[in-house]
Amino acid sequence: MKSQRLLRLTAQVSLLVALASTSAFVLVRPYITDSDKVYRQGAITEVVERGPVIVDRVEWKLDSLDVYTQLVDKEKKTVTSLDRPAGSVIVLAKSTVTALDGLKMGADGFTCTAKLRDDRGNVWESQSAYGLAFAIRCSDEDFPFVRNKPGVVAHIFVVPESAVPHLVGIQVENLSDYRRVLITR
Repeated sequence: MKSQRLLRLTAQVSLLVALASTSAFVLVRPYITDSDKVYRQGAITEVVERGPVIVDRVEWKLDSLDVYTQLVDKEKKTVTSLDRPAGSVIVLAKSTVTALDGLKMGADGFTCTAKLRDDRGNVWESQSAYGLAFAIRCSDEDFPFVRNKPGVVAHIFVVPESAVPHLVGIQVENLSDYRRVLITR
């Protein structure tokens, strides 16, 4: 009789522990495995100093992150096509990119998008300017990219001058892997 009571008590405690563990897992699971949600919130998944780093079959290396008050084109004329509000500067991020085997490339190249990031969580999209002496896209017909051969691409950003001391690098992303890599200078 005493052994049956002890056996029943042990079974009840085991069931209670199993239920508590299951409920804790069910409550915490959305926070520890929701990669999509974490990605959408802008979280950086990796930090790499200068590179190289491979993201979505493209190898990236950050060569320079320079600040300018104006850009000039091939003929040494000031580029006026950039939308520059008062108090802003131009940041030119030059990267060496290599399209690796397996990357889908069209006749005009491939997509290589980078964003500029600071230590306060601000992110800037790259701008377009034409007639420059360097590629600003990996699909630039004036500067063709070839598979497995490094090429230099420059991403142009317009940022407030007050953000310059806080700039940390460029971020490249791969949505299918929920991967966001910050390449620091």
